[in-house]
Amino acid sequence: MTAEEYRAFTARGEFIFGQGEVHAFMRAAAREAQRITAEINGSYHTPEEQRALLEELTGEKLDEKFCLLPPVYTDFGKNLRFGKNVFVNSGCCFQDQGGIDIGDNCLIGHQVVFATLNHDLDPAKRAGMHPAPIKLGRNVWVGAHATILAGVTVGDDAVIAAGAVVTKDVPAGVTVGDDAVIAAGAVVTKDVPAGAVVGGVPAKIIKHIAKKEE
Repeated sequence: MTAEEYRAFTARGEFIFGQGEVHAFMRAAAREAQRITAEINGSYHTPEEQRALLEELTGEKLDEKFCLLPPVYTDFGKNLRFGKNVFVNSGCCFQDQGGIDIGDNCLIGHQVVFATLNHDLDPAKRAGMHPAPIKLGRNVWVGAHATILAGVTVGDDAVIAAGAVVTKDVPAGVTVGDDAVIAAGAVVTKDVPAGAVVGGVPAKIIKHIAKKEE
């Protein structure tokens, strides 16, 4: 299986059976990711050297303005895409088997977790996995220690505050609308409308942000 075939498979949202062909590809990619991230995290590299290692990890060309502060963690790397002028702070974890797409001009805080896999609730099938992509629009700011789970789409210009958990309870996932703000420590369990400020456990709308006139 090639990386392109794998991405096409997960884009269809198909179940990944434990010990199958797809799972074997994931394990091989994980070993390569461990090697490359150990190199990135183990010693100092110039921006050019670091970019080359990350391009080897992802198989994608990175923008020259891309900036990442190590350490960085991923157990795959082949389904991870960064847009232009992205900043990633230290300690972030990218579980990208289901696909992670980060748009232009995004800011990612310390120790943010992106998790794109869920195990099956049926004990007989729990070794298998359900992949679902995470997509960040342009100009998104994700605060430190936030967790974004499988199937979530974050709209352009949105802010996810420190410690927020963005999750889902249905396969379709959660959409955080454009210009939405998720307060620190909030637990999001359903769609957040554009321009809404939400907080609490579970998150509820606190107020709406007035739209700026063009």
